[in-house]
Amino acid sequence: MANFGGHAIPGSFFLLYGFWLTVKHILQHFWRTNQPKGRQMMPPLFKRIEYIEGGFLIFASFVGIMVEQFVVDGPHAHLYNTETNSWVKLMNWQHSTMYLFFGISGIALVVSTAFKLAPAGVDRLALSVALFVEGFLFYFHVHSRPPLDAHIHSLLLVAVFGGSASTMLEVFIRDNIVLELLRSCLFLLQGSWFYQIGFVLFPPSGPKWDLELHSNIMFVTMCFCWHLAVALLLVTCTSSVFWFTAKRFSGRGRDIEIGMRNTSSKTSSQKALLEASDEE
Repeated sequence: MANFGGHAIPGSFFLLYGFWLTVKHILQHFWRTNQPKGRQMMPPLFKRIEYIEGGFLIFASFVGIMVEQFVVDGPHAHLYNTETNSWVKLMNWQHSTMYLFFGISGIALVVSTAFKLAPAGVDRLALSVALFVEGFLFYFHVHSRPPLDAHIHSLLLVAVFGGSASTMLEVFIRDNIVLELLRSCLFLLQGSWFYQIGFVLFPPSGPKWDLELHSNIMFVTMCFCWHLAVALLLVTCTSSVFWFTAKRFSGRGRDIEIGMRNTSSKTSSQKALLEASDEE
């Protein structure tokens, strides 16, 4: 990750995943609120969505591990060099470990969707652990770095550990739209903040940031709050758009169904009248 692209790639992943979760959960909530009481089974479409999400997590994690391990200056699956008696590219190994746990969460999602015997909430538990591992490794990732570098990474931990905590709550509180959208918001926040880290530490253009200046630390802290506000706004707007779109199409579908029923009843009535007139 020692360049702008190294932060933009995970940032793009988390932004995409946060948007995906927002759309998925608002559609699931819309479906749940429009079903009769006692009906819990999700339609096959939502099952396919879970398979796609799990497969995407597994694939993205595999690609991430391969990139971290086999880039030109990567460790190439070597952890310790016996000739120099030193560890080999531990930064890449830490990133690979983060990707590994997200891959495990993808496997847990697929298994919990495919098999009814899987404990309820195991997918959320695996994702919570993956986020915790990410934050845990990042916490020891930035020691002995310049103040601004260490601080901007420590702000990322707010989104990561916050996401881990909210996801863990979902293990025990299922189908809570507030917790689900909070998780989506924190993934969006994490994604946008990865981009911010890239722009601060590896600016594509313009002057470099002074990593020792205290006012830069103050600005970055305030900027994190702005990112949170934008993430909340994005989740609110996206949820509203998809909720009202689903409501509109659902209303049209009901109108068509009612119209078909009325047409069918009229046809039956006319057929009965014709039969009665023939008998007379």
